Amino acid sequence: MSGAASVRYEECREGIELDLNKGEPPISVLIVDDHCIVREGLVALLERSARLRVIGTAENGREAIEAALLLKPDIVVMDVVLPELSGFDATERIVRALPATRVVILSVCNTSEHVFRALRAGALGYVLKQCAAAELVHAVLTAAEGTRYLSDPLRAALEHVAIDATPLSPIERLSAREREVLHLTVAGATSAEIARKLSLSPKTVETYRSRIMEKLGVAHHAALIRFAVENAVAPP
Repeated sequence: MSGAASVRYEECREGIELDLNKGEPPISVLIVDDHCIVREGLVALLERSARLRVIGTAENGREAIEAALLLKPDIVVMDVVLPELSGFDATERIVRALPATRVVILSVCNTSEHVFRALRAGALGYVLKQCAAAELVHAVLTAAEGTRYLSDPLRAALEHVAIDATPLSPIERLSAREREVLHLTVAGATSAEIARKLSLSPKTVETYRSRIMEKLGVAHHAALIRFAVENAVAPP
């Protein structure tokens, strides 16, 4: 993990301890987005609220998991299209490891498929990036109370649908390791690079890639990349 999260933590820890002396501590927030300008903007936005304190930032899915395990935030504000590991996978792992941590997705992706995947991964909120600043703050505060929050356009679309009853998408049918191989593949890594990163043999990586293409119903590398972009596995 880069030093961003730990440095931010050190900066904020003293302030949190001072607030504890006054009474209830602020709600701690970890921000996850791969664009620096977005992260900085979200820090400034959320800290306008006296009830919120940003204790860390992360720029990819793996760093998000590491930062969450280190800082144990009350809330994680998470994008879904991230390097290294998708926001869906990062959410699932964070919620499994830290049941008390709530995840609010903040994304431009607004299809019911994206929302279903986020909620099944364990997210408690889903806010569109085109929302007003006040809505994001409200969503974070709502999630901190243990209540689900969806932006209005999403709520209307999902109002009469049971999340648990919806069929799994092709991406969700992939194993965790297959999703890792897929994400690294669409990021441009070669089989040898993926093998080194995941401690696998290149032949095993090729086997995973063949299984992935079969499960997703794609016949060649270009089609795999296109599928990944269309399903928020990789940025366009």
